[in-house]
Amino acid sequence: MRVAMGVEYDGSSFHGWQLQEHVDTVQGGLEQAISNVADHPVRVHCAGRTDAGVHGLGQVVHFDTDASRPMRSWILGTNVNLPAQINVTWAQQVPDSFHARFSAQHRHYRYLILNRMTRSAIWRDRAVWVHRPLNVEKMQQAARHLIGTHDFSSYRALGCQAKSPVRSITMLRVEREYDRIIIDLQADGFLHHMVRNIAGVLIAIGAGDRPVDWSRVVLEYRDRTLGGVTAPPHGLYLVGVGYPDEFKLPENPHR
Repeated sequence: MRVAMGVEYDGSSFHGWQLQEHVDTVQGGLEQAISNVADHPVRVHCAGRTDAGVHGLGQVVHFDTDASRPMRSWILGTNVNLPAQINVTWAQQVPDSFHARFSAQHRHYRYLILNRMTRSAIWRDRAVWVHRPLNVEKMQQAARHLIGTHDFSSYRALGCQAKSPVRSITMLRVEREYDRIIIDLQADGFLHHMVRNIAGVLIAIGAGDRPVDWSRVVLEYRDRTLGGVTAPPHGLYLVGVGYPDEFKLPENPHR
């Protein structure tokens, strides 16, 4: 049968999601834990691969197995075998037509900025510290230029292997909560480093280094070499993934 799972993880101690030899990855830890429960080797497929240092609140995976286990056993048994930085939050049997990556309709990412004079021991690996005051209103104005369907060539990594740079952002908002600034983005898909590059541009605008229209100007360049600085990875979270209602997956509590 095919089983889907919700997974959360602190990415600060991993070399990203994707399986690699001789280093700790989220995929490697998860596959080993699930294989122990299934009593056979298991390969997991995820909704979106995350880079080193990037966190997951609502990652979704699926795997195929011949083992018959209650969903409770898949959850609790897997968690017993996982390091403390990775946790399975739910498990559900899904039809063979479900694919964690290709069935996804949208993905939701969040970028956290700690905006205060002093650094933080608590948020050290979970938010990007910017000590200069940031103007959230200007950042939100700049964000509006990026909503919609655009060629995001200027906002993707030079080594991005996606066939098309066109993506549709349906939600991009910037809000302040006390000393934290939260950038939330939802799109049909994201290019490599796309969220971190958008965050870098918005931070520069919020700090007053660039005008509000710079986000639009960078977009129109369609040239990554003319874009802004790529923001650090540890402020980035995969918050959730949206799927068709037919699969009846659990509601994401972090949205």
